[in-house]
Amino acid sequence: MERMPSNSRLRHNNFDLIRLALALIVCLVHAAELSQQSVLKPMGMFLSSKLAVDAFFVISGFLIFMSYERSSSLRSYASKRAKRIYPAYLSIILLCAFGLFAMSELPAERYFSLAWLKYLLANLSFLNFFAPTLPGVFEDNLLPAVNGALWTIKIEVMFYCSVPLIVWLAQRFGRLPILLGLFALSSLYSLAFWHLYGQSQNELFGFLEKQLPGQLRYFLAGGLIYYYLPYFERQIKWLVPLALSLYVASVWLPLRLIEPLALGVLVAFVALFGYLGNFGKYGDFSYGAYICHFPIIQILVSLGLYAFSPLLGLLVSVALTLLAAMLMWHLVEKRFLLRSSHYVQAKERPVASLSSLKPDIEA
Repeated sequence: MERMPSNSRLRHNNFDLIRLALALIVCLVHAAELSQQSVLKPMGMFLSSKLAVDAFFVISGFLIFMSYERSSSLRSYASKRAKRIYPAYLSIILLCAFGLFAMSELPAERYFSLAWLKYLLANLSFLNFFAPTLPGVFEDNLLPAVNGALWTIKIEVMFYCSVPLIVWLAQRFGRLPILLGLFALSSLYSLAFWHLYGQSQNELFGFLEKQLPGQLRYFLAGGLIYYYLPYFERQIKWLVPLALSLYVASVWLPLRLIEPLALGVLVAFVALFGYLGNFGKYGDFSYGAYICHFPIIQILVSLGLYAFSPLLGLLVSVALTLLAAMLMWHLVEKRFLLRSSHYVQAKERPVASLSSLKPDIEA
């Protein structure tokens, strides 16, 4: 069996900082899009929420394959993943379902209706697209959805479920053939539905392209970097410039097959080379920021703050998102972490002793 990568770079990395930056990029782009304020439109043009989400998936691929390989059993892996993603997710769904009654134009008997129950049940089961709205909430906004960012969580959960099967296939038929074969199939799926969408402008094809089969290539790109990290390190001098060139070229050229791998190399380079410090000792605020920012922006748009002052609306959105993320971390997320978690150990040990950290990163 091929050896698992064991490297100090897996202990000393910038994943926490990068994920928070990506979450804030998504927040800024959504603020520009949802507010429809002309002064914020350039921000939406120069920042890319798609790039941020793709990079999130790459990082997840790297960390989740590592988490599975280092779990003592399938049950241990499933428990870690559930504790990491569901408590905060459950909290934001319940907060919105009950708290946004204050924003509804309907009385209680019409708000807490079958439509409300449908929203609650669909979102608690990650089927957000079945019921994205709440009765009488955000109806005058550009988009009435309560939390349009949650579609990616469904993709994440499906990927978590697929990892044990992927690893089993890799052990049986060879790691590189399976990872590259699945990458090729995912890319072909994405290309097919992207082409169909471009030809017909049918939203169904665009929706299907964004589902796990089409996004799996980004997770697999992260997995390839994880499994072949020693090779990546040896070839970094030419891999990074090549990846940067290919990723930039993919904006204009039909390089969708190569783009996830190029992005994977770039994300791994930023995350694993040039350690920026023990950011994990403060906690991981990226998940909270990602799942909380959308309803915060929607509330401020509905209240008219963006219309009054777009820049003030943006500033308040970011500030409230960071505050919500910190509260989510301290009140909900960290209570479910294992004692062996990267974040627990990072908090308890001084920066000088980072070399003694146990390499168990909770993605």
